[in-house]
Amino acid sequence: MRDGMGMLSLKVTPFHPRTSELMQGNAWRRWAGFTVASCYEMAPDREYLAIRNACALIDVSPLFKYRVSGKDSLAFLNRLVTRDLSKLSVGQVAYGPWCDSRGKVVDDGTVMRLDDHEFRLTSAESSWRWLGDNAHGFDVFIADESDETAALSLQGPTSRALLEKLTGVRLSDVKYHWMRSIEIAQRPVLLTRTGYTGDLGYELWIRAEHALDVWDAVVSEGASFGLMPCGIWAMDVARIEAGLVMLDVDYTPSPKAFTANQASSPFELGLGWAVHLHKGDMVGKKALMQDRLKTDGLKLTGLEIDHAAFMSAHEELGLLTPLPFIPWRVVTPLFLDREQVGYATSGTWSPTLKKYIALAQVAARVARAGNKLTIDLMVDRERRPFAAVTTTLPFFNPERKRA
Repeated sequence: MRDGMGMLSLKVTPFHPRTSELMQGNAWRRWAGFTVASCYEMAPDREYLAIRNACALIDVSPLFKYRVSGKDSLAFLNRLVTRDLSKLSVGQVAYGPWCDSRGKVVDDGTVMRLDDHEFRLTSAESSWRWLGDNAHGFDVFIADESDETAALSLQGPTSRALLEKLTGVRLSDVKYHWMRSIEIAQRPVLLTRTGYTGDLGYELWIRAEHALDVWDAVVSEGASFGLMPCGIWAMDVARIEAGLVMLDVDYTPSPKAFTANQASSPFELGLGWAVHLHKGDMVGKKALMQDRLKTDGLKLTGLEIDHAAFMSAHEELGLLTPLPFIPWRVVTPLFLDREQVGYATSGTWSPTLKKYIALAQVAARVARAGNKLTIDLMVDRERRPFAAVTTTLPFFNPERKRA
């Protein structure tokens, strides 16, 4: 939007009157044209620990939200998204990517089935033009509800107990990736058992004008459940532990790719399980059928970096080890002997696992767990090689996530 002088400025979410009061270090960041918190405290340590040991409240309002309705809504979305949405029941949520005609990922997000002929699609980037371009010939109505719908992510092992105390409603029967309508502070809220942390958690979808009432109620009740408002840095650590890819970080969306090699197929991103080629026509199906049979190319894998050697290299110089408690998002080459076989895209120190971990794209022939590669990391202005072992994803997958 533009300010009073005609200059472009970032928007703020409906929760900004509360989140701005909590900000200690002015650690704001841009997300989809909005200002959101990277970290509320001077460091993200306690915010991360709340995700894994209590519960954390994350403002995810910048997500794009589209309501798709009409008699052809299912057929339209089923042609767009790689998942077979005909199997999606009312009240269920499905995660998956959507691709261009070359089978390259445009974006990924969730589809909620609100009714027989009514859905909500969420995405990290604007999908308005993509939806419109593919809607020709379908009897559908697409509404952008992004600004009028606020969203909170409540994540962590005490999140369910907090919500049950707050609402007086039993939520243990809300299965993973299902939803329920509830009330918080006498305001209607759509609750989905979803999130981006790989832990037990929920997302709350609220009309923007009710946002502060819901925030205040959750924060007030959350005091006895270890609740902490949490920024993007802590959530980023959790999503890497959970092996979840991030647009613009772990892959380049195809509309932004300058070369064919910059774009990725779902199979390269570890999302082959979300590609249902048995269903009818869908965008990119022919290319995806061919890509599924490829034995070369890149594959998503986890990496465990030798943090002991990384620490020793710093100690030999009398330096403290700069383990990355704030995740890095820099493409970093990976080598087998002297041959580059891929690259890491994001990495972090995992306080829960006590490991230095990363997500990577590597050649299919070395993607199997247990292969020993090397990664170049900086040690006092010098780039040095360190051992990195491929591993299966996710790194962290607690039973409570789906229980």
